[in-house]
Amino acid sequence: MRGPHNLWRLIRTGATFERTGAMRLALEAMDAPRPLRIAARVLGLPFSWLGHKGDPTLPPISRALTALGPAYIKFGQIMSTRPDVVGDALADELKKLQDDLPAFSTRIARETVERELGRPVDEIFSDFSDPIAAASLAQVHRATVRATGRDVAVKVLRPGIERAFLRDVDAFYLAARVIQTLAPKARRLRPVDVIDHFQSVVLGELDLRMEASAADEFRANTEKDQGFTVPEVIWELSQRRVMTLSWAEGTKFGDVPALAAQGADLDELSLRVIQVFLKVALRDGFFHGDMHQGNLKLAPNGDIVALDFGIMGRIDAYTRRVYAEILIGFLRKDYRRVAEVHFEAGYVPADRDVEAFAQALRSVGEPIFGQDARRISMARLLAHLFDVTERFGMETRTELILLQRTMVVVEGVARSLNPAMNMWEAAKPVVEDYIRDNLGPHAVLRDLSHTARILARFGPLLPGMAEAALRDANNRKHTPPEPSLPWWVWLLTGAGLAGGLATLASLL
Repeated sequence: MRGPHNLWRLIRTGATFERTGAMRLALEAMDAPRPLRIAARVLGLPFSWLGHKGDPTLPPISRALTALGPAYIKFGQIMSTRPDVVGDALADELKKLQDDLPAFSTRIARETVERELGRPVDEIFSDFSDPIAAASLAQVHRATVRATGRDVAVKVLRPGIERAFLRDVDAFYLAARVIQTLAPKARRLRPVDVIDHFQSVVLGELDLRMEASAADEFRANTEKDQGFTVPEVIWELSQRRVMTLSWAEGTKFGDVPALAAQGADLDELSLRVIQVFLKVALRDGFFHGDMHQGNLKLAPNGDIVALDFGIMGRIDAYTRRVYAEILIGFLRKDYRRVAEVHFEAGYVPADRDVEAFAQALRSVGEPIFGQDARRISMARLLAHLFDVTERFGMETRTELILLQRTMVVVEGVARSLNPAMNMWEAAKPVVEDYIRDNLGPHAVLRDLSHTARILARFGPLLPGMAEAALRDANNRKHTPPEPSLPWWVWLLTGAGLAGGLATLASLL
């Protein structure tokens, strides 16, 4: 489906924003420079008639995004959590994109369930409701399992959603290639790689068997975490286009007045949602990648309940440590160490100046600390950070895209509960705990022990490896040399001994 024909899709995107009146509002909300606003209007007006009309009952930006398709709706969902970037009024409008979109008919949902599960709906469920929530890719029905009487949530994919999403992504690929061609400075952001990552993540969301597996793993990882709950997967009632989870009672995080009426301490809750996310991401390396208000509930017992596991992220142990060191460096205002970590990890080209980079990082961090979050313009901060990364030639790290995006989303959720919440102060105790457990002397010994045990598995191979090395050395020379083993044989021998000692120590 990729090709120049997607240029038409991009033209219609701009035309739709102009026709629905969303262009002007979006540029104003993002505080775009005046010349850009003028250029957008001049270029957009002649082609506005080509745009989708959309639902005239919706506000302009929601009207444009819903008319354009699921990928655009996903973008709107992300921005709904950032009132500090797009403004309170627009953020409130975009929240409706989280789970308040037009639903498809219950008849189609029932047909999908019957086709996927191979049995009539009335045989499986004693009750099957009309849609209670509808998002960009799927909708949810509340049901009762006939055999057990258990209340469950049944998620059903929208009909034809796979083709619609891939059509949007094809247009994004064209836009990314145009950006790489016409804006060489943007190549370091690797826009095509970003779209590759976005596509791979959402394609997983379009197979509900993968989402069920992610939910099950996430539940297993967090089942001992106090104050945090993940619904149970009902495997026998889940397939590619249908997923069934245990019902989770609670109040949506998007309904702040209802949370307050429930007696929730909003300041404490905003702190807790940040800390829960960071704790799980740093500890397990497997985190919820779509934690907006529509995917979080507050249970009657005070637990935070996570929903919708289509977008999950993974980061390896090394990357987690790098990320934690960067965070703790900022928290301690040790900008020199933050700069060094960037260089050590290869995030900044080695030919750049460490001191200059540390100075630039100070200009990013200092305006944040000690400030009421309501006085911080996240839009200006992000623009400044972009300038810094461009100056020092930093490329986009695709393995961190989802983590960074989710951090932005979670902070937005927390600030919707407490506008004065400062993410850095909330993150500090979690990051310090991780640093203590994973970067201290005890962690070093644990890593060495683990490495030694892995290398010790080669112990039975050492005699043969040594004999092969000697035979190879003899074959290369006419006269037999003094027996000398390669360095890696000595390393493995020492590792084998170390592994044995480590194993013995663990048993004592």
